[in-house]
Amino acid sequence: MALYLIGDLQGCLAPLERLLDLVDFSPSRDTLYPLGDLVNRGPDSLGVLQRLMALGDAAQPILGNHDLNLLGVAAGLRRMGAKDTLAPILECSQRQVLLDWVRQQPLARQVHGWLLVHAGVLPPWTAAQTLALAGEVQAVLQGPEHLAFLSQMYGNQPSRWDAQLSSWERLRVVVNALTRLRFCTPEGDMEFAHSGPAHTAPAGHLAWFEVPDRLTQAQPIAFGHWSTLSLGDPEQKPVLKSLTLGLDTGCLWGRRLSAAKLGPGAGEFELFSVAGDALDG
Repeated sequence: MALYLIGDLQGCLAPLERLLDLVDFSPSRDTLYPLGDLVNRGPDSLGVLQRLMALGDAAQPILGNHDLNLLGVAAGLRRMGAKDTLAPILECSQRQVLLDWVRQQPLARQVHGWLLVHAGVLPPWTAAQTLALAGEVQAVLQGPEHLAFLSQMYGNQPSRWDAQLSSWERLRVVVNALTRLRFCTPEGDMEFAHSGPAHTAPAGHLAWFEVPDRLTQAQPIAFGHWSTLSLGDPEQKPVLKSLTLGLDTGCLWGRRLSAAKLGPGAGEFELFSVAGDALDG
């Protein structure tokens, strides 16, 4: 039995199929853990969702910002952007089945000693707290108030975690950290305007995984979301910093789709990658 963590798919079905072929993936034996942003911007978001759903329990994704945006657009709470490729999902006869499947997925998982998130973890959060807070969002997303949650999900404020936060503000901070975070201050104030490589952090900010004394320093964490992390690397390898592994290697931009096969020991893995499909335009 093999466990594979896989970077952002964003509707790129053909590279996914190539990667599954490369590792000889078998749904009767292996499990795939896509790290969010399953859909959008790529050529076949509908095909990716259908493929993952067809894998049954052998596919255990988490949600990213583009997946949550799909739910917001489907609910009529957000307009589709010019670069969005969500229409085939929304026009499909399986629309509701697909949306319900997305809505059932969590924002974080713990697998074989690894904490899995789409974007990042705030400095004051432990792994256990991260999973608990992700669970709060998942419970609302799966429940009768999910439309109200989606209507309140968007926005950059509050920019900092406070345990006293409640209601939609509390959930918005959790969503922003787990699905949008790249840079923050050492105190955990999030910054969302900048998306360059880690060394281009805005003044007073750091890549979230470089914050000194963050409470998850001893926790292996795998994440996606940050395709520019590997820019400048001629082999476009996933980025390993301490015990954090960034697996978004820019498949959407014609670079690589990467996966990590988890090894027997804590933090051990083997990397695989295939060529991505360049986005038209």
